[in-house]
Amino acid sequence: MLFAFFVSSSLLSKKTSPPRNHRQVLANGGVAAVAALAGSWAWFGGAIAAAAADTWATEIGGHSPTPPRLMTNGIHVPPGTDGGMTLLGTTGGIAGAGFVAGLSYVLGQRSASAIAIAGVAGMLVDSLLGATVQGKVRWMDNDAVNLAATLTGAACAGFLT
Repeated sequence: MLFAFFVSSSLLSKKTSPPRNHRQVLANGGVAAVAALAGSWAWFGGAIAAAAADTWATEIGGHSPTPPRLMTNGIHVPPGTDGGMTLLGTTGGIAGAGFVAGLSYVLGQRSASAIAIAGVAGMLVDSLLGATVQGKVRWMDNDAVNLAATLTGAACAGFLT
């Protein structure tokens, strides 16, 4: 599942994106790695689904013909604004979570619906934190927001199973 996430996200990512650094890798994959080491498929799947949902939402939403709106107040914001959401991006994020959940099901795990829900929950937490605290609180940068989103996805999947 981790490989599928990295391949699908790389295919969706803009070629102009800078290479990932160790903080970004830990923020998006650290929770999943700990869950895998602990032997929790649901927590692992939820973290990967949240990372996929966020990445797919960002990359697919970048193609939206309509400008994003902040999820907190609905005001139009420029593309790329933290916490901005579009219908196309949100749909893409749901598809990303569904992709991971579907792959989990194909691999024989029956917690696919919990993983899909958890992925969407993680994506929404990412947008909410982006709109409210990212860049406003010194330590709350994009990596911290991504870590919170994957932790939300993992915990949500764990509690739903």
